[in-house]
Amino acid sequence: MAVTEALVTMKRLREHPRDSHTLERFLDTDGYAAARRSVTEMTPDETIEVVKQSGLRGRGGAGFPTGMKWGFVPKDIFPKYLVVNHDEGEPCTFKDRELAESDPHQLLEGIIIGAWANQSNMAFIYCRGEFAHGSRRLDDAIAEAYDKGFLGRGIFGSNFDLDIVLHRGAGAYICGEESALLDSLEGYRGQPRLRPPYPAVKGLYGKPTVVNNTETLASLPHIVAHGADWFKQWGTEKSTGPKVFSVSGHVERPANYEVPLGTKLSDILELAGGIWKGNRLKAVIPGGASSPLLLDTDVAMDFDTLKEAGTMLGSGAITFLDETTCMVRNALVTLEFFEHESCGKCTPCREGTWWAVKVLDRIEHGDGRQEDMDLLLDISNGIDGRAFCPLGDAAAWALRSNVKLFREEFERHVTDGRCPFEEDHGRHVALAGAPRREDA
Repeated sequence: MAVTEALVTMKRLREHPRDSHTLERFLDTDGYAAARRSVTEMTPDETIEVVKQSGLRGRGGAGFPTGMKWGFVPKDIFPKYLVVNHDEGEPCTFKDRELAESDPHQLLEGIIIGAWANQSNMAFIYCRGEFAHGSRRLDDAIAEAYDKGFLGRGIFGSNFDLDIVLHRGAGAYICGEESALLDSLEGYRGQPRLRPPYPAVKGLYGKPTVVNNTETLASLPHIVAHGADWFKQWGTEKSTGPKVFSVSGHVERPANYEVPLGTKLSDILELAGGIWKGNRLKAVIPGGASSPLLLDTDVAMDFDTLKEAGTMLGSGAITFLDETTCMVRNALVTLEFFEHESCGKCTPCREGTWWAVKVLDRIEHGDGRQEDMDLLLDISNGIDGRAFCPLGDAAAWALRSNVKLFREEFERHVTDGRCPFEEDHGRHVALAGAPRREDA
């Protein structure tokens, strides 16, 4: 039986790829009807309840129940803010980018529903700085929504006001962490805050703030329009609905695929055309660069199953690695990313990622020692659970997973005095244009 997608948030952009971003197409496909219904026919509590009943969990990485998160917002404190985390910086993740570029009004409709539910009159879209095309599409969509009366004073003829501000970040991965995002939005350097208090109680400008991911908000119009039971027809008991997975790496058809949560990894690989060139699978990164590796595809892609398997769903970025992949280089490139993106606030992350890169670099270039593998594991243990925010933990998980699952490959680099995956047996740099670390 052929594997098929469960198109919900990606339905419009798949069926109308040429003009899915336009207001005309959006309105022709019942756009803004759910938001209008929510604002004019449902109370805020009723809107929160239908989201709770749907079982929708955050699509940004943590997987926290959306309705429950909204329930933490105080009812009697104003103003309140809704912030969209559109700072999609996790390596190999590109689902939010496509959703905003190809269907920006869907995101705006989700924002309206979320703002109504939480009685927020001001929403901010924190957009990753590199999303130039997407930010222009969002700018145009916001202007069109204001012109139609879907934003501004008395939206849909009600007494509810809502303004949306698009804010472009400066390209910092750490600002994907919600409290660092809020600091950046306030004009400060993006660094994580100590919690509690959590943003729902004391967030942007010290006021109650809901922070939701782009894909999470894009799901809301469909839940309001069709109901909680309709949404729960897909997925598992604890991981309901469809999920967009960004599939890349050594596959024939890298792309975004929307499938029910709980779909086997092997089925997603089939959708992507299988491993390219007929090669064999070596490893899978199931949820973005920070998620520990899997060695086979007989795993259901949902929050709880992956947690039991010792990894996580994360951002939903699946990277398939074939037999030609050097896992030392994979670890090095990953840790170089985390080292570069560390905000420097805490010592375990700032120093640990730096030293991990030093050790991995010398192993990859033939200067490693047999004791380096234990040293890398010791470094990862020194970061994990001791960093100020999840960035450090994520770096430790990725490092530990590579070393533990492919220790023989690491040891071979040391024994051979070179990378065995280099065709010319010469030394190389891990990234194009990157300088050698002679002092490693």
